[in-house]
Amino acid sequence: MHFGSRVLRGVLGALVLLVVVGAIFSAGAYVGAREPERLPSVLRDRIVDRDGAAAINEAFGLLRDDYYRDPGKAELVDDAIGGMVQGLDDRFSQYLNPTDFRRFQQSQDNRFDGIGVVVSEDPKGLRVNTVYPGSPAKEAGVREGDRIVEAGGKRLAGLTADQASNSVRGPAGTKVALVLLRREGGKDRRVSVTSERRPVEVPIVDSALRTEGGQKVGVVRLAQFTNGAAQQVGRAFVRLKARGAERFVLDLRSNPGGLVNEAQGVASLFLDGGTVVTLRGRTIGEQRYTATDDPPFPRQKLVVLVDRGSASASEIVTGALQDRDRATIVGTHTFGKGVFQRVEPLASGGALDITAGQYFTPKDRNLGGRGTARGKGLAPDVRAEDDPKTPADEALARALRVAAG
Repeated sequence: MHFGSRVLRGVLGALVLLVVVGAIFSAGAYVGAREPERLPSVLRDRIVDRDGAAAINEAFGLLRDDYYRDPGKAELVDDAIGGMVQGLDDRFSQYLNPTDFRRFQQSQDNRFDGIGVVVSEDPKGLRVNTVYPGSPAKEAGVREGDRIVEAGGKRLAGLTADQASNSVRGPAGTKVALVLLRREGGKDRRVSVTSERRPVEVPIVDSALRTEGGQKVGVVRLAQFTNGAAQQVGRAFVRLKARGAERFVLDLRSNPGGLVNEAQGVASLFLDGGTVVTLRGRTIGEQRYTATDDPPFPRQKLVVLVDRGSASASEIVTGALQDRDRATIVGTHTFGKGVFQRVEPLASGGALDITAGQYFTPKDRNLGGRGTARGKGLAPDVRAEDDPKTPADEALARALRVAAG
């Protein structure tokens, strides 16, 4: 009993000592962040990380407490994180504040608040590749081939596709004024329209049965590799096969990519096992994605139709099918993106969408340039390009002939 009391007193004493030391260290950390010169040198080097988080906290505290007006805590956090990402000089990495991250999550589920268009990057802003039927953009008179150069009074030239798109998107029930460049009679004409924003369900898969040279050819177009893309593409192929199609065109034009597991799923419709893509990164090491065994369409004639807007996951699928001699590639060079991103949620409700490494086709080809620079992309087996000045789709017509032949 006596021995137990001595142990108890010793334990209580140790706890008190830990609390006191912890309080002293916490106070030192606070003083060190705010007034590092007041710390003893032996503590200053341990507590004050002038090149890391403490330096950021010190600047944050000074701006929050001493600036002549209240800059807003949330705004300071957003600007600080956004500035760090911008300093990477990586066009593919971005900081998503809580509002942007919610929109990103919606887009991965094929829904968003916006005007209902598919766009790609253009030197003057955004090029409109698709206008969804019944969308606010369709009602406002926006056409495929238009280039959006201003949104809400903001010029879009020089912005990334994501940054420019964020200016077009917005909460449902609001409106956005757009300035378009429309090619007519060989000249660009400025057109101003105002489009309402509202919830838009994105139809990511479109399919049709065509007849070419006496052959029934199924055409499946995929807009983006979002959640459920592989399943929807598979269903479309099964329906077309039931209608008599034995030759197919997979149209990936203007498809900016998306989720690597969905790319793996689409490739698995046609490849019997084996490598689809290999990811390599500084922190993730090497990760190899393979096709599943026993694909539903292992031998049917397949053509993949691509253009300069086919990027990322589109290039993963196209590269795998080309490297493994499973499809004929028709179109133009693809975008040339050789890196992939990972989305890391933050405690604030936002997220970092940052480049995590490079990807390689089954023949170990990387499609990008040095670092995160744009590369040459995939070269088609058969070159074909649509002429935007005509109502016909010349590239699809060529793809149909290749599939039928």
